[in-house]
Amino acid sequence: MREPTTDPLAIAYLDAAAAGDLDAVTTALAQGVDKDAVDREEASAVLRAARGGHMAVVDALIAAGVDIDQQDQTCFNPFILGCITNNLPLVQTMVEAGADLRVLTRFGGNGLTPAAEKGHVEVVRYLVENTRININLTNTLGWTALIEAITLNDGGPAQQEIVRLLLANGGKPGMTDEFGVTPLELAEGKGYTEIADIIREFL
Repeated sequence: MREPTTDPLAIAYLDAAAAGDLDAVTTALAQGVDKDAVDREEASAVLRAARGGHMAVVDALIAAGVDIDQQDQTCFNPFILGCITNNLPLVQTMVEAGADLRVLTRFGGNGLTPAAEKGHVEVVRYLVENTRININLTNTLGWTALIEAITLNDGGPAQQEIVRLLLANGGKPGMTDEFGVTPLELAEGKGYTEIADIIREFL
């Protein structure tokens, strides 16, 4: 945990990153600003730039060697942000920059967990096919990404594709929720017959 900065140069640097002002960010870095300074919510410059969609600033900060894994008070960093908001280019950028895929959301899941829950098919596809992210991680609720994909959405085509992607890439269909209920039982209980049929293919 880092203390919020009180340095005027660092505050201006953080604000410049949030505004997408590449020149000001570059100037602050050249002046020796604390590149990993954080604001009152413990958000770093790279996170603030990512939130604003300012990828040129994100790229410049990565090149400057900022800590891309640093998380704010709500456990967001650029990688987690990209996974939650369905920003595949941001996710790819962070993975290629060496992001720690073990960082957790405030609910104890990794980046794959909310992406699966929210129906972000291409983010899920990228993560399971191109990284070694833990597909079977259990979050603080006792749920895997597979269980979240079934339980917290509508069972529609996106969720069906996500379930298939998870199972085809090492998701374990026998891992239960905190009450011992299997993914198949959860799908059947919700009337998600298509998802239930997909799960049976992997049993």
